[in-house]
Amino acid sequence: MLNDYLKRILAAQVYDVAQETPLHQATFLSERLGNQIWLKREDKQPVYSFKIRGAYNKVMQLTDEEKACGVIAASAGNHAQGLALAAQKLGIKAVIVMPRTTPDIKVRSVKSWGARVILHGDAFDDAFVHSQKLVEEKGYTYIHPYDDPDTIAGQGTIAVEILKQMSDQPYAVFIPVGGGGLIAGMAAYIKSIAPDVKVIGVESTESACLAAAMKAGKRVKLAEVGIFADGVAVAQIGQHTWKVCKDHVDDVITCTPDEICAAIKDTFDDTRAISEPSGALAVAGIKKYIEREQCTDKHLVAILSGANVNFDRLRYISEVAEIGEGREIILAVSIPEEPGSFQRFCSLLGRRPITEFNYRYSRADQAQIYVGVKVGPEAGAREALLQELRDDNYNVLDITDDEIAKYHVRHMVGGHAPDIVTDERVYRFEYPERPGALLNFLRKLGKRFNISLFHYRNHGAAYGRVLVGLQIPDDKRAQFQGYLEELGYRYWDETDNAAYRSFLR
Repeated sequence: MLNDYLKRILAAQVYDVAQETPLHQATFLSERLGNQIWLKREDKQPVYSFKIRGAYNKVMQLTDEEKACGVIAASAGNHAQGLALAAQKLGIKAVIVMPRTTPDIKVRSVKSWGARVILHGDAFDDAFVHSQKLVEEKGYTYIHPYDDPDTIAGQGTIAVEILKQMSDQPYAVFIPVGGGGLIAGMAAYIKSIAPDVKVIGVESTESACLAAAMKAGKRVKLAEVGIFADGVAVAQIGQHTWKVCKDHVDDVITCTPDEICAAIKDTFDDTRAISEPSGALAVAGIKKYIEREQCTDKHLVAILSGANVNFDRLRYISEVAEIGEGREIILAVSIPEEPGSFQRFCSLLGRRPITEFNYRYSRADQAQIYVGVKVGPEAGAREALLQELRDDNYNVLDITDDEIAKYHVRHMVGGHAPDIVTDERVYRFEYPERPGALLNFLRKLGKRFNISLFHYRNHGAAYGRVLVGLQIPDDKRAQFQGYLEELGYRYWDETDNAAYRSFLR
């Protein structure tokens, strides 16, 4: 099988539209992590993503009859742009089905290359089903974004360039994984030419379909897929890609959205380029790998796979990047309600910068403050600060990893609920973000229960996040539980959440 892919990769036709991208040495990351970190700059392609390689190579293999039918694909954006450019270059009609949650910048880019865009569903799998329906109805030629040998071969040309560009053979190459086209193509070439080089896949924790398949020993379909890293938001590894990955991928690392945000900041610091979440995934994986393996002086390559990110999403990314890096700690602290107490508290923090401070008078004897503090990157810095505060008799609660603290409470600190608010239950909801989504949520919420607390903020993320307090008497709990199931959104009961009880209850 590897021999077949090796021949396909070496014969791949990509350079009519794609560029041989530079391999950038990440000076700041290398120094900080104690290894030689290299970034393969696929964000510099004409469509700001590696996907142009596989799309163009596949279209070039089509017969004249297949081209005449027009081409269609389902895509979260990057494959769509690559296919649209390929079709324009060759004078072929192109139709792209994209999830409604696709960032606007990708939708506009696809249209700019002359393709027709159809928005359907909330994730790739919804768009894929609709695209297959159109294939049956209209006779289009389907161009799969990852699960096709010619597409896989086109992506494999990245590995050809890396091994040619490096004077020293890399120890490991870190590759973002969605459906597996990129890692399958690169693994096929690397394991054919330089089998000692480790091929390591990196996935979002919200869509880790390859990790699930590796664990099960077979392809599995995830029940849910988060779409913060929309470029890799795939529920199941491809059939063709799995045949390569199961035997030729050495390891799979998963990274949280917070860790991905920190990696976006890291790539910006070294390149002054802003990666999309899936584009920075491999950098996040390198950081976790080094921490886990404690390796030093290794040549490690990360694929910067794309830079198609909506500008308004940067607000969300910047908010959580320091938390993802472990350089900011969020605390709920009780201090005496008396003159000079805030000054004494700040003095104890020393030269550590305060990133956020929220407070409102609520009790005569005690103040509850929400404070963000920058801590150093060294191991134990977070624990050391907590211990210092506790040694000085402060009642302190670490809420850095608390979801409602990060996304809601920090914007709501301002007073506790009055005594007239009884039977309050607090729930956190997530739903696919798109224009009109909040209104739709409120309509579904209806007038069945009194709302005692509500917070929503558009973070520029793929999911809308809402915190809701509802007055639900004990005899209505069962009725409300049925309503939650009818609503159909992901939810969490946060009534006992520490941040809520500290600042809002």
